[in-house]
Amino acid sequence: MATQAKQRLLTTAEELFYAEGIRAVGVDRLLQESGVGRASFYRHFASKDDLVVAVLEDRDRRWLAWLRESVEAKASEPADRPLAVFDALSERFARKDFRGCAFINTMVEVADPDSAAHHAADQHKRRVIGYLAELLTAAGRSDAEELAAELALLVDGAIVTALRESSPAAADRARTIAGRLLATG
Repeated sequence: MATQAKQRLLTTAEELFYAEGIRAVGVDRLLQESGVGRASFYRHFASKDDLVVAVLEDRDRRWLAWLRESVEAKASEPADRPLAVFDALSERFARKDFRGCAFINTMVEVADPDSAAHHAADQHKRRVIGYLAELLTAAGRSDAEELAAELALLVDGAIVTALRESSPAAADRARTIAGRLLATG
């Protein structure tokens, strides 16, 4: 269980990193905004890089739980759930605080593929593909693994396009393409 100070650091870091970027936010700013002292920070995290990884791991758990809940709420039938992913994304893209995908943003900012942050972001994307494969398998698709990677490409493309266009319409277009992809198999 996280201490209150650790939780404040995680919450503050997630908000600031997502809104402004990892590099733009220094430890001093995190301490000021969170109200946590420097000694407490270093008691919980050896470095800012360790905090970044902890933020990504925490966000990964919560984001995937949100996606699962949203998809199940939008589609009661397993056959409808792969496309319901895009309906959930459309709602997410419509939020005023939407700034793209924290994991894609991290991979762009921390371009070193050997870094712990890049690895944590990559693991999230792999878990999303795994979840899509689960949905496709439950929908009766024998090509679930291959198709999951293709749907993940549409998900990531929709995320970036929604950010570029400042509109949730990209999710609807990606859903249409995914529907065509699912109909061909």
